[in-house]
Amino acid sequence: MDYLVLLKQTFDTEEKIVVEDNSISEEGVEFIINPYDEYSVEEAVQLKEAHGGTVTVLSIGPPTVEDALRTALAMGADKAIHVDPEDIELDEFVISEIIKHIITEHSYDIIFAGYMAVDDGASQVGLRVAELLDLPHVSTVVDVQFNEDNKLVVKRDVEGSAEIYEVETPVLLTTQQGLNEPRYPSIPNQMRAKMLPLESLTLDDIDDLDETELVAKTTELQFMEPPEKEEVKMLEGDTNTQVSELTNILSNLLK
Repeated sequence: MDYLVLLKQTFDTEEKIVVEDNSISEEGVEFIINPYDEYSVEEAVQLKEAHGGTVTVLSIGPPTVEDALRTALAMGADKAIHVDPEDIELDEFVISEIIKHIITEHSYDIIFAGYMAVDDGASQVGLRVAELLDLPHVSTVVDVQFNEDNKLVVKRDVEGSAEIYEVETPVLLTTQQGLNEPRYPSIPNQMRAKMLPLESLTLDDIDDLDETELVAKTTELQFMEPPEKEEVKMLEGDTNTQVSELTNILSNLLK
């Protein structure tokens, strides 16, 4: 089995977002694998360990993305592909088109992607890629097993409940929290990852990709920080007094 993981590098979730000159400052920021993509890496590695095969991780972005790819290699992936888009403006449409052209040059049994990225929450790339490649897909996956017929039995999260599907490969799965607990790469594995192949590509290296068609469908117009929270007002007195005061506050807000 050959597994592909679509990976995005994002801000560390503990980072404070700073907006400067209508852009998000990256000065001194720590970057990590998008947490939902980390579930994908872990699941692909677990399936490889149980059933054999190879795991490839693919990411599109600036040179800093290579750090996230090396982390995925240290977790147990076998190969990594980094595509530097250079000056091309990226959105979900452009990213999906690039991924489509890369995948058509290879053959993968299962393609994993996090169901969303924590920096934009768009939840689009995985499903767009599945549509472009005419692949079946299951989203928000929380369990993956092979049955005796060598078909995948997949459980997906649906707002507090679950649905179970039996699917054949090739297939694309987007992963949700609860699927697994991603491993922390050991020091020896981190050292080993530095020696594993990392293929670096530009858009010119991708066959049949027409860069003139890579025009973003969305544009970021403005970044702004959320307004500061107002001071909390504590209600005092007995229950009747608090209810009366709360009613007055809400009535004034609705005027």
